[in-house]
Amino acid sequence: MASGFFALLDDIALLMDDVAAVTKVAGKKTAGILGDDLAVNAEKAVGFKASRELPVLWAITKGSFLNKVMILPLAFLLSAFAAWLIEPILVMGGIYLSYEGVEKVVHHIGPHRPTKHKGVVVQVDEKARIRSAVLVDFILSVEIIILALSSAADATLPVQIVSVSIIAMVATVGVYGLVGLIVRMDDAGLVLMKSTSKGIQRLGAAMVKGLPLLIRFIGAVGTAALILVAGGIFHHHLPHVHHWVEALPGLVADTLLGIVGGTFTLGCVAMFGAIRQRVS
Repeated sequence: MASGFFALLDDIALLMDDVAAVTKVAGKKTAGILGDDLAVNAEKAVGFKASRELPVLWAITKGSFLNKVMILPLAFLLSAFAAWLIEPILVMGGIYLSYEGVEKVVHHIGPHRPTKHKGVVVQVDEKARIRSAVLVDFILSVEIIILALSSAADATLPVQIVSVSIIAMVATVGVYGLVGLIVRMDDAGLVLMKSTSKGIQRLGAAMVKGLPLLIRFIGAVGTAALILVAGGIFHHHLPHVHHWVEALPGLVADTLLGIVGGTFTLGCVAMFGAIRQRVS
């Protein structure tokens, strides 16, 4: 009886060792997309009145958890029974991400200007922003989970399930935890400004003044991340595309492919909208 118990403990220890090793590899492989996920979703979570920031962020976080719950079992089933569907799904996600990124660029350089984050009553459709953020999170989550699963392809099924699930949960808890800290940075700064220490007061003032700059930076990085992630999907998952851009550095190739894909998709959407207006 005792020997069987210790044998079970030994099996669990071996399983945990395998999970740790596979999770480490998967984490390295998905680190870039996790960074993109942070930038994209931080940009989606800002732009509201201070009293609405955390409720909106919590709504997006719940949507992100639901995304992972839906994607994880489907990813394991696809990997086992319909692996040929994975690349078409990734490419469709890339098309949407490239469209989202290019549309943001066009909107920014157009006549409409973004509103300030703090101190101004902004007209933002919360429900639309939440839906958009959850949809982008879904697409990025698919990419993260598929890449993590591919890095664990040689492992046993239990190891795959545990390691990929860990990566998926980190992608939500870690990303949205950091986003929450960012959007409340100015409130923390105001608290620090009440300190009796001059150094802490200066730090608090810098945090308050730095938040608008950080938000603009996050917005720019988030838009670039959409285009780069989409370009990377096209680069690695569309036949023959790699040969068209093989002479270019990887970052340049991904950027170019993301812009081309997004511009083409934006044009198709605009043309479809114009046709619908004429028909109606």
